[in-house]
Amino acid sequence: MSEDAVRQVDSGTPTVLGRVAGGVGVIELNRPERRNALHPEMYDAIPRLIERYDADDEVGCVLVTAAGTVFCAGGDVRAGTGRRPEGAGEAETLTRLARMVVMLRESPKISVAALPGPAVGAGIGLALAADLRIAASSATFVNGWSRLAFSGDFGGPWALTRILGPARALEFLIGGDPVDAAAAERLGLVNRVVPDAELPGAALAWAREIAAGPRTAHALIKENVRDAQALDLREALPRESERMVRSGRSEEHRAAVRRWLAERKR
Repeated sequence: MSEDAVRQVDSGTPTVLGRVAGGVGVIELNRPERRNALHPEMYDAIPRLIERYDADDEVGCVLVTAAGTVFCAGGDVRAGTGRRPEGAGEAETLTRLARMVVMLRESPKISVAALPGPAVGAGIGLALAADLRIAASSATFVNGWSRLAFSGDFGGPWALTRILGPARALEFLIGGDPVDAAAAERLGLVNRVVPDAELPGAALAWAREIAAGPRTAHALIKENVRDAQALDLREALPRESERMVRSGRSEEHRAAVRRWLAERKR
């Protein structure tokens, strides 16, 4: 498929759009009239697309974004999403509905979240589940949980604590002040901030650059970074070494060496 060609991927619902272009598998939340709040159909559609992109050799990077000027306003409480069911098993149900954040983190593909505007509540969890984030200058992180006297879900508290540290995460989670894009970049919540109008092009260009890179090495690098958050150095080193050997045996590595040697001869 050429870089300009687009292959549509059916998510099973118009509330989430899927497409593949230039090696990038796009997941686009598509409820701009409801600020892209999570709707019952979306809890299955997003994992469905992640699974399809994981199994698609054409896809080298996953881009999670949204239509309109809001990334995601969290769960659609007014619509009765079923995200907080009553009775026995509600915690188990909520964990199942939030499986998309685990799937993004565990995917072998590098993922990028592109935020055209605010991420609220569960929208924060979804954005922070991606490996990398790029935000429009008007984007914000808004703690919608405390406003409704919730403690937080969708991996949001977990990710915020990992990125910000416990004290800053707690301050954010018990407070109500939004974090704007510039502050989010300083804090490490996002990697890049661009003018609003430039976000779609900049996000896709970044994702295509990643997709064009050495995919085996990227998957192993992602595993190294994940291990670094869970293991001490003595435990991590043998795993790093094994992955280094695996990457060194790949055709990607051999091709990179050939290119490097050719450039030195010029």
